[in-house]
Amino acid sequence: MQADFFQLKQFVISVFTAIGCSDADAELAADVLVSADARGIDSHGVARLAGYVRLFDHGRLNTKPNIKILHESPSTALLDGDRGLGLVVAPKAMEIACEKAAIAGTGWVAVQNSNHFGIAGYHAIKAVPQQMIGWAMTHAAPLVTPTFSKEKLLGTNPIAVAIPAKEEPAFLADFASTAVAYGKLEILQRKGLDTPDGWVQDKDGNPCNDAFAIKNGGALLPLGGDREHGSHKGYGLGAVVDILSGVLSGANFGPWVPPFATAGFMQAGETVGNGTGHFLGAMRVDAFRPTDDFLQDMDTWIRRFRCAEAVEGKQVLIPGDPERLLEIERKRDGIPLLEPVVADLSALATRFHLDFKLD
Repeated sequence: MQADFFQLKQFVISVFTAIGCSDADAELAADVLVSADARGIDSHGVARLAGYVRLFDHGRLNTKPNIKILHESPSTALLDGDRGLGLVVAPKAMEIACEKAAIAGTGWVAVQNSNHFGIAGYHAIKAVPQQMIGWAMTHAAPLVTPTFSKEKLLGTNPIAVAIPAKEEPAFLADFASTAVAYGKLEILQRKGLDTPDGWVQDKDGNPCNDAFAIKNGGALLPLGGDREHGSHKGYGLGAVVDILSGVLSGANFGPWVPPFATAGFMQAGETVGNGTGHFLGAMRVDAFRPTDDFLQDMDTWIRRFRCAEAVEGKQVLIPGDPERLLEIERKRDGIPLLEPVVADLSALATRFHLDFKLD
């Protein structure tokens, strides 16, 4: 099933407006979600819309937040998201980071008391038009085991870095610190498929291929899958993201990060901090060297890697290339939606008395 990008975005705006978001916040939140679908990151697109509504239903989402700075220095800030949509709070944090970088050379913002912020790359790349390098990371509910653990203590904890170039499109690395994001499991669940090796383990800590492993007491694995393939490195990346997003910000951290509306549970349990946290940053290129020199060198870097000799039948890509090319295609031809996602969107349309049409 295909959906027109702009019609789908308008529908998502209508849903966010229906639960009380301002027009501006609804527009921004919808853009984050539908942009994920356009870029092929379907696990973080409109498939998550019903989850945000469930957060609202359970009293965990404030649709009219008073987002404010709790503490700051010339180059840093701590932001209180007031239980708002992370889809709105994170762009505000990046805006502050860029403002501070414009003055101090770099700007870093830790966020507490927020919610799920969508794809990290959306926020990181907002720094690029200002000739800055953007950073965005967030922790998430504990679905991931540290290497050798049977306990779930970390989230998928993604990191995104966006770097401007002169004539070439920006470099954008956006990846989870796990073998796969939880949303990919949801897609496999909807399709009735097993997972590849190295994604999940069962409740006893044994490798398995069950897409429902987490709901059956198992866990996601860190990037690398097992110790022999470097899972300790994925564990280390996830830990760094959790500490910067949670411990540094005063949000919850580790096993106490509140759940999103997935994995079959909704209520936040014991807490050690304030809501969900993020960490965003901006680095002004000319705080290090002349901007034009750097941008030209980035073009050279990108072109050299892109023309690297590849194995037969393959092509070397730059981080961000696949998503950028797919975005052009999907905005032109439409966004494919799985039947369960269509069913969720149709249910929201019925609840809020909205039109939901697919081309």
